[in-house]
Amino acid sequence: MKYCDECGHELIEKPCGIDGTMPYCEHCQKFKFPMFNSAISAIIFNPQKDKVLLIQQYGQVDYILVAGYINKGENAKQTLIREIQEEVNLKVVDYMYNDNEYYAKTNTLMHNYVAVVDSEDFHLTNEVDHAKWIPVDEVFNVMKQGSLAQSFVKRYLEKRG
Repeated sequence: MKYCDECGHELIEKPCGIDGTMPYCEHCQKFKFPMFNSAISAIIFNPQKDKVLLIQQYGQVDYILVAGYINKGENAKQTLIREIQEEVNLKVVDYMYNDNEYYAKTNTLMHNYVAVVDSEDFHLTNEVDHAKWIPVDEVFNVMKQGSLAQSFVKRYLEKRG
């Protein structure tokens, strides 16, 4: 960040206690801490918890998790329920927080949840090209190797045992 997001003045570097040197606006007399996006992603299980719903979006061939940005005034749990409803038209009946990770490519802190939905009868919206229920033991065969989505699924399944 080179300029103040409030007034447009050029920022200087100034010591800020234990945070070290931070950007500072002399005009507003405020430190400007780094900003980043927040989003959710969801490992969606069917009611029997033996399949995971994966999607393809934006013309891509890789299967990914349902995900979306947290809107202003919304918390992560609200975003989870909204995104699943918007993208695959399913109702969340249970959920738990899984993990989080910063994703540098989009400057986003990703919050990952595990959700159980009420049925396997999804209906796609215009945000999703294709969706497919994948048996849990086959999930890693269709997800992009080394992806953040695959990492979240792996972490959850290791915890679950």
